[in-house]
Amino acid sequence: MTISEERTDAGPGFSRGKALVSKGDAGYRAEQGSDYLPGISAESVGSTALWLGIATIPPGRRTKAHVHARHETAFYMLSGEELELWSGDELQHRDVVHPGDYLYIPANVLHVAVNRGAQPAVFVGARNEPTAQESVVLYPEMDSRVP
Repeated sequence: MTISEERTDAGPGFSRGKALVSKGDAGYRAEQGSDYLPGISAESVGSTALWLGIATIPPGRRTKAHVHARHETAFYMLSGEELELWSGDELQHRDVVHPGDYLYIPANVLHVAVNRGAQPAVFVGARNEPTAQESVVLYPEMDSRVP
C-alpha cells in the first residue's frame, strides 16, 4: 500500500482537506470467487463510502451465487471475451457482457458471473461500500441453477 507521505493523527490513509494518491492494496480472492485489486478503499486511503478497483474472473471460472447485502456495484469491462451474468431470484436472467459494456448490480440482487472464455474477464469496478471484504451473502443452494 502506498499512500501520500503526509499522514495525520487521524490514522493511516486519512486526510484532512487533502487529496490522496494511492498505488492500491494487495490483491485478494473474495468469498464469492472473483479476484480483486483495490485502488481506493477503507484499507488503502481511509475511504468511508467508496471502493474502486479492478475485478477479474479468470478463464473458465465463475463466482458462487451471492448478493451484496449493503451496496450497489458498477463495473466497466476492460478486456476479455465475454462474461455471462445470471441474475434474479431464481437466476433466471442471462445477460452477456462484452469489453466496453457497463454493468450495474443493485444491492440484494442474486447473481452469478461465468467466464467461459480463454482470457481473463477484467473490469474496473466501484461500489458504495469501502471495505475489502464487502457485504457478500452466499446462496450455495442456488449454485447449481447456472449451467
